[in-house]
Amino acid sequence: MSRAERAAVRQGTRTAAALGCLLALVSAACTGGPEDRQQPGPKEAAHGPLVIASGLDVTGSGSVRQQLVEEWNRRHAGSESQQAKLVELPGGADQQRSQLLGALQSGSAHYDVVNLDITWIPEFAEAGLISPMPVAKTGAPDDAGFIEQVHATTVWKGRSYARPFNTDVGLLYYRPGSLKGIEPQNRPTDDWTWAQLLSSIDTMDLNPVKPGDRAGWTTQLKEYEGLTVNTIEAFADAEVYLTDSEGHYLSNAEELKRGLDTLIDRVGDRRVQPAALDSDETASLADFTEDRAVFLRHWPYAYGALASLMEPGEYRVRRLPGKAVLGGQNLAVAADSPRADDARALIAFLTSPESERCLFDAGFAATRTSVYDGVSKPCWPRVDAAIRPADDATGEGAPKRQSAQERTAYTETLRSALTVAVQRPRTPYYGAFTQVLQSHVYALLKADRRPDTDEAEELDAALRKAFAGRQEEPGKQGEEPGR
Repeated sequence: MSRAERAAVRQGTRTAAALGCLLALVSAACTGGPEDRQQPGPKEAAHGPLVIASGLDVTGSGSVRQQLVEEWNRRHAGSESQQAKLVELPGGADQQRSQLLGALQSGSAHYDVVNLDITWIPEFAEAGLISPMPVAKTGAPDDAGFIEQVHATTVWKGRSYARPFNTDVGLLYYRPGSLKGIEPQNRPTDDWTWAQLLSSIDTMDLNPVKPGDRAGWTTQLKEYEGLTVNTIEAFADAEVYLTDSEGHYLSNAEELKRGLDTLIDRVGDRRVQPAALDSDETASLADFTEDRAVFLRHWPYAYGALASLMEPGEYRVRRLPGKAVLGGQNLAVAADSPRADDARALIAFLTSPESERCLFDAGFAATRTSVYDGVSKPCWPRVDAAIRPADDATGEGAPKRQSAQERTAYTETLRSALTVAVQRPRTPYYGAFTQVLQSHVYALLKADRRPDTDEAEELDAALRKAFAGRQEEPGKQGEEPGR
């Protein structure tokens, strides 16, 4: 059966509600489960390259993902059918998700491999749009060696649907020069708590009133996915967890109020940069580099970005106090790919120890333990040459190389952060959930007050509806870091 014929069968069997959901670009709240989806028929003849659909690479790293694809192609130069092509989707994360949902549900685009945000795995798996990864009796070789918490992001209802490509986790960046004269207990350590961080900020006697005033810290509180991440980190510190591993809602109004109060404690009392309420990753990084904040909550790729913006001694990085949230992307095989075996081989190459080393050297957080344990295989030589700046690069904007000691310390910090990181809620209805959470939390932050009992109960009711798949408005997920 051809791709077009299979698409027609699927379209004929889907309900009008599911079709309307697709046209409205709604999340999996309106998509059917795997049992609703026709399984592909006999394999079609392989024509053209293996196509990988991905978001944009924003690390400024010489397009390491493209370089890895080219290395694969060099290693399969004698086989035209095994050549691969990277297609970068335009727009933000929510637009990319909608494009992928529409393309995979309709069969209108030939994607063999899709690079999915980790929060999308339950949605795409539940809808039958990606194939489960096979597990050998002795354990699939490409399934070993990943950081446990990171690999868990590929799992939905007990089955792994992807391989971790690059990961992400919240980190704390700070300006050590601003901490001179502060008592040792108020300086960052690997086991710092939020109480200690806030106490350190309070000793600085800062009083930011308007955007641009120097503040204790900054982060991403704009009404987009960054706000969800900061909220979930505060919730986790307050021991508030919204779902179990299969998307069932666990919380209640009392717990939600406790979590929201924890977030308000962090951003209230003029501790946070006022501009944070309109800041994404780019804006918050600019406020830090331009000395409008002493501390910064950001992602690993900021470590590489700072090398081009500040002198090595002007900034340091530690684990984020408390619980940090995982980010990142996973590679999955499109359910309609006629060359699933070749697609899985390509994924195994792109997530191999050598490739993960390349991703790490380019500024991504690697997904394999070997990269952090100092026993990883080196990056593919030609990829390494393409992503590394020339040793004699000079002038404004040229990266200032960290010392070997500083690089080693950063690697250990990142490894430690990843091994204790927490996931955002696991649900096929993530788009609906994150929209609900953002709208309620942003309104509180703008009002600069704590929630009352009625507001907590209202949020509780809205979240119950969203996690049950009854949210009718399109999800608004915003930009995802490190894509």
